[in-house]
Amino acid sequence: MDKTIKLRVKKEIDQSREFKVLKLKGSLITRGFTEIIHIEDENEDFYINSFSTSYKHKKEADDFILDYISLNNLTETITLLSPINSNS
Repeated sequence: MDKTIKLRVKKEIDQSREFKVLKLKGSLITRGFTEIIHIEDENEDFYINSFSTSYKHKKEADDFILDYISLNNLTETITLLSPINSNS
């Protein structure tokens, strides 16, 4: 059964952060966590990026995302909305 992972991404960001966000999305695809990432407006300030991954890869994907956010100083730019222990 697939699990959905959601990220809240700030809309107004500089070019450097935008590149890092794109690199994260590309990494999620190349690492095999998903094949497509859906993007929708949440409000005037944020996008919601969501993707489905297999149940067995959910924790690994969550950990990868949290590490990436921390290592690339993106805590003000990206928020993981689905907690690691979530059933969603």
